[in-house]
Amino acid sequence: MTPLGILAIALIVVIGGVLVVRLHPFFVLITAAFVVALLSPATSDTAAEVVAQGFGKTAANIGIVIAMAAILGSCLSAAGAAKRIVASLQSLLGERRTPLALMASGFVLGIPMFADSAFFLLLPLARAAWERTGRHYLLYVMAIVAGATMSHSLVPPTPGPLFVADALKVNMATMIGFGCLVGLSSAAVGLAYAHWADRRWPVSPDSTDTDTSVTADAADTTAVDANSPGLFAALLPIVVPVICVSLGSWASSSPELFPPQLLPILELLGERTMAMVVAALLAMLVLISSSRSATMLRTTVASGIQSAGSVLLVIAAGGALGGALRGAGLADVFTGLAPGGGLVLVPLAWAVTATIRIAQGSATVAMITAVGILGPVVLEGAAGCHPVYIAIAIGCGSKMGMWMNDSGFWVIGKTAGLTESQTLKTAAAMLSIEGGVGLLITIALAAAFPMV
Repeated sequence: MTPLGILAIALIVVIGGVLVVRLHPFFVLITAAFVVALLSPATSDTAAEVVAQGFGKTAANIGIVIAMAAILGSCLSAAGAAKRIVASLQSLLGERRTPLALMASGFVLGIPMFADSAFFLLLPLARAAWERTGRHYLLYVMAIVAGATMSHSLVPPTPGPLFVADALKVNMATMIGFGCLVGLSSAAVGLAYAHWADRRWPVSPDSTDTDTSVTADAADTTAVDANSPGLFAALLPIVVPVICVSLGSWASSSPELFPPQLLPILELLGERTMAMVVAALLAMLVLISSSRSATMLRTTVASGIQSAGSVLLVIAAGGALGGALRGAGLADVFTGLAPGGGLVLVPLAWAVTATIRIAQGSATVAMITAVGILGPVVLEGAAGCHPVYIAIAIGCGSKMGMWMNDSGFWVIGKTAGLTESQTLKTAAAMLSIEGGVGLLITIALAAAFPMV
């Protein structure tokens, strides 16, 4: 069987399992990985070994980082640090620029938190803003989605872009810089669409089936408590890993600029796993200093680890499927589609990721599966441009085609009180626009600065 035929069968298994039978994504992805491994040409490894290797490699590369990111996000939320960041942005930008403040808040909080957690945290703000103005509820909701979802797929240490950058050997500081540039630019276009959609299809919470458990106490959930940390402390766990990774990369590339005694320390702290461990520890300190409760610290950390476990299983299963597809020869197929490399691989990476995203629903799994297929092509030097553009294209491709097989579709629709058709023509359409705009920006950057 040809590699493309194997890919088609894998997609049928995933779509049928997730959408029709409604099985858990972990089981569906592992099953698809076994199907691909069994259909692939005979190798020295059995199907079980191929799947186990892909699963284990993915878990080893990103497992600790996912756990630390979950602890970081949980502690910042419990300490009130996230509310402090939002309140500061609102104060800085002013009442009239509330949509921009919500978009910026979503983008910032989407870096240390999972996108759905950032949305849950910020949604009461949309309700509170609507209660003050009586207008623009849909705009406020879409502004949150515009920011949080873009950083979720483009800016490390969020698991998806972190794994893709590592797989393509992209410097973390470079990935963060380009992720912010493309992500914020695309989010701005998404916000413009949100303004248009709000005028065309105005929505108010009173006319929807909004989840009252999320929005009824908006004033209480969005107020900054007196014990909440200051802005500096709130931002510290988010900024420190970026600084650590940047200094580590700088020390590795230009060791002559640093004292020899300092180099080992900078290289240690610049390693992504260690940087995230430091960030998680700082977030724990922020929580304990604001709550002064060891019990709250223990329960918050435990909750973060539990949420990370489920995410890690699904992501590692996606890595197993990507490894099996790579073993089936798909990398050779895509090399043939882009024999000269260069800019052709940027839209190709975007299209492969978009296809997988639409088929199985998860943006992170789509990114990990796509990089598992395309990684060897890029690492062998066929790209002809800097791998960061391939990584960004993969992130943008994961924004395409959000629909009913994506848990995020239901999180946004049900908690905001939107019907399925309203969610499709507003939030889902906006994400696809952002993904397409992100691709165009990435191609333009790659053409202007091919090797950065």
